[in-house]
Amino acid sequence: MQKNVSKTKNGVKINFLGEVQKQNIVTMVQNCSTGKCECMSDETKSKIKDMKVHGDDGDVNLSLEGDVSIEEIQEALAKSKVLKK
Repeated sequence: MQKNVSKTKNGVKINFLGEVQKQNIVTMVQNCSTGKCECMSDETKSKIKDMKVHGDDGDVNLSLEGDVSIEEIQEALAKSKVLKK
């Protein structure tokens, strides 16, 4: 799976390409929203105001709104247990 992380005017966007199922990204967002994820620090979580998933299997976009950096999100992606399944 390829993960392209880019800065937007409202936060950060991640484009997942290849072997990715939209439901896995939705699950990852739900885990983060409910505090069940361990992939990002509490400080990073507190910066995120909203998370939205768009697209289909093989081409999924995740938009994160808030004052987060590309580096913070890349670090969280590397730790995500949902993406390593």
